Amino acid sequence: MSTKETGTMDNDTSKPSIAFIGLGNMGAPMAENLLKAGYTLSVFDLSDAATKRLEKAGACVAQSPKEAASNAQVVISMLPAGQHVHSVYLGDSSAEGLLAALPKGTLVIDSSTIAAADARTVAEAASKLGIDFLDAPVSGGTGGAVAGSLTFIVGGRADAFAKAEPILSAMGKNIFHAGEHGAGQVAKICNNMLLGILMAGTAEAINLGVKNGLDPKVLSDIMLQSSGRNWTLEVYNPYPQVMENVPSSNGYQGGFMSKLMQKDLNLAMQTAKDTHVDTPMGAKATELYTTHAQDNGDKDFSSIMGRHDASVLF
Repeated sequence: MSTKETGTMDNDTSKPSIAFIGLGNMGAPMAENLLKAGYTLSVFDLSDAATKRLEKAGACVAQSPKEAASNAQVVISMLPAGQHVHSVYLGDSSAEGLLAALPKGTLVIDSSTIAAADARTVAEAASKLGIDFLDAPVSGGTGGAVAGSLTFIVGGRADAFAKAEPILSAMGKNIFHAGEHGAGQVAKICNNMLLGILMAGTAEAINLGVKNGLDPKVLSDIMLQSSGRNWTLEVYNPYPQVMENVPSSNGYQGGFMSKLMQKDLNLAMQTAKDTHVDTPMGAKATELYTTHAQDNGDKDFSSIMGRHDASVLF
């Protein structure tokens, strides 16, 4: 299908070709923004619907990660968990991983949210093969992925970061170099631990007001102009119909699933345990989301509001 038919920009031959692995709720719009920026993309995902979406947008569909990367100078991955990153790059008992098939000098950017130790393991293996590896988890949710306004939090060598920055800028507005390998993951889980705490606390505060006769929007507006102001009140209110175009006003569909918040909180707690850091509020948020995700794992993480008022979930 031609770029004229898809509406994407003509491919710029001065730009590196990219293999994109993992086309979920975040990966698919990220890949689409790379196409819009003129990059040539080969993509792989286990979902036929996901690959067809990218094929329609102008990408070439591959049947495996190795095939996707066969002619790529850059590999980007957005995968669910550390085990998937390990399997793709390092392989398993049935097959060797993608790193073994990449030429020296390839730039690998993993935007999955995984344990820092897992990122460092892959980075070490990549370094031995002469491959530049960056852990580059993102913040900004599906809305940011679609809008190309994500925040990238990057760990790895400064020279590799410099090569990656123009590519990441096609998908995000804020690009941070957090430090060495694994630093991006540490910064990401610190951010998401705080986000989980803020969302749980905001839902609790709104519930307290509503149960005592306050209108949820009036209370939210008051807190927005007071010392309780925070990101969840500004752009992601958890109470239904207080704010337009957020998951809470759409049956808690879309956005960032509760089971993924639970995963990130567990990563934060494991890091805290490994480094002997006391995180009592993080531990409480983890407990709340672990319970909540049992029946609401696919709902947006703002659905923690239903812990106080189950009627909002139905």
